[in-house]
Amino acid sequence: MDKKVSEKKERLLAALDQGMVMIHLDARRPGVLVPASLRGEAHLRLNLSYRFEPPDLTVGEWGVRSTLSFSGSRFTVAVPWSALFAIASHVTKEFWMYPEEMPPELLQQPPVASASVARPPQPAPVPMPVAAAERPRAFLREVQSERSDEPETRPEVPSPAPEGSPGSPPEEPQPPRRGGHLRLVK
Repeated sequence: MDKKVSEKKERLLAALDQGMVMIHLDARRPGVLVPASLRGEAHLRLNLSYRFEPPDLTVGEWGVRSTLSFSGSRFTVAVPWSALFAIASHVTKEFWMYPEEMPPELLQQPPVASASVARPPQPAPVPMPVAAAERPRAFLREVQSERSDEPETRPEVPSPAPEGSPGSPPEEPQPPRRGGHLRLVK
């Protein structure tokens, strides 16, 4: 087995041991077996997991085979290693790319630039494997609400007394209930 194929196989198996994995492939390559509606896709993404039913996922010397569901119908796909150009773990967020296997039209796409900032043309970046720790991450922060930190207690609501009955206390106006303590921050 060639070194690149061995590396793809090891990475895919390690990622599958962690959980769900997305493989990126060129469905037009020889040997790829996918539903007819997807055969012309230059960049097809398939999710694989040992938990999918039926459990027939096999990763071998030739490539990957599994029965997957497409729009509610089952189809047995076959992906040779030569058609697979990226592997992404849903669990660890790791991503491995093999640029030499990528379709040429994906390599030739211009980078997306901001419309508000004019920049001089720059050479296209060379795709490289990106570890999860190197990618930018979103950070969540706590937003202080206007409420106090005391736990919310709801006032007891007395059962309604019949109208006109003596001794029924006048109702005190209750403050309006506020929405939840979470706020959308954009």
